[in-house]
Amino acid sequence: MGAPPRRARSTTAAAVVVRAHDAPGPTLVLRGDRLPSGVLALGRELGQLLRALAGTPHAGIGKIALYDPTGPTPRYRFVQALPGGSFDFRAGCGHSLLACVVADGRREPVTVRSVTTGDRVFCDPEDPEGPEDSEDRAYTLHFLRPPTAPGTLPTARPVDVLDGVPVSLVRYGNPYVFVDERHLPENAAYERLQALRATAARLLGHHPDSALPKIAAFADGPEGLAVRALTVGGWHPRLALTGAAALAAAGAIDGTVVPPVRGTVRTPTGTVTVSTAPDRVRVHHKRAEVLESLELPWRIHATA
Repeated sequence: MGAPPRRARSTTAAAVVVRAHDAPGPTLVLRGDRLPSGVLALGRELGQLLRALAGTPHAGIGKIALYDPTGPTPRYRFVQALPGGSFDFRAGCGHSLLACVVADGRREPVTVRSVTTGDRVFCDPEDPEGPEDSEDRAYTLHFLRPPTAPGTLPTARPVDVLDGVPVSLVRYGNPYVFVDERHLPENAAYERLQALRATAARLLGHHPDSALPKIAAFADGPEGLAVRALTVGGWHPRLALTGAAALAAAGAIDGTVVPPVRGTVRTPTGTVTVSTAPDRVRVHHKRAEVLESLELPWRIHATA
């Protein structure tokens, strides 16, 4: 007779809810090195974890980050919850990376590696001797890859034409599609962006219903560059941190549809500040605050 099937077992896991300013919602941060033995953190386990938040102020949370600060370079793994109960394990999230650093209580500079995307991001407190309150502490995040490095243009072309619209496809932090607003219908910009995103997803090997690629539209006018972007489920309230990095990287590459990006970029609810160097892109003045620490039930479906 074969071995009996393994049964799921229940235990608990410590979690921290962190809200990064400018993000569409908070992040549930889990210390990967402190999770119960046998956790795989796949769809079924994460689904039950999120269901445990029903009836709490954090019900419906869409971002999960597993953070392991041990070793010479801390690591984090981002998971995006999608409508319908599924998950996307291929995306990155700069706001969630910052949430991990803040949840860990770090006040000193630290470089974090994204297991999902391979990015190395240096999180540098702008005032390390400043206030104890994490909400008042600002960081500059340095994406430690030259914006012009091979692979930033996934099709190796600065401009691609999708459904008759010239766009630039950039992979920096996350894969992004950038579109000049002049090519969008005034009353159907959202629908047009969703359609272009789906076309780009197929081109880049993603399912059209996945979280990737991200997409943003820009307008370059007398007051500078203005951007509005989509996120899972609607318009982003400002601009994803990886979106700001990808926008700056696109502007640093000759021939893309994005003009050079320097300083502040206007968004629907405020500005984002970026800068570029030959070896990196920086996103400035980012903040996050701890909302609550939780002990959540975790049902383990398999052991490693």
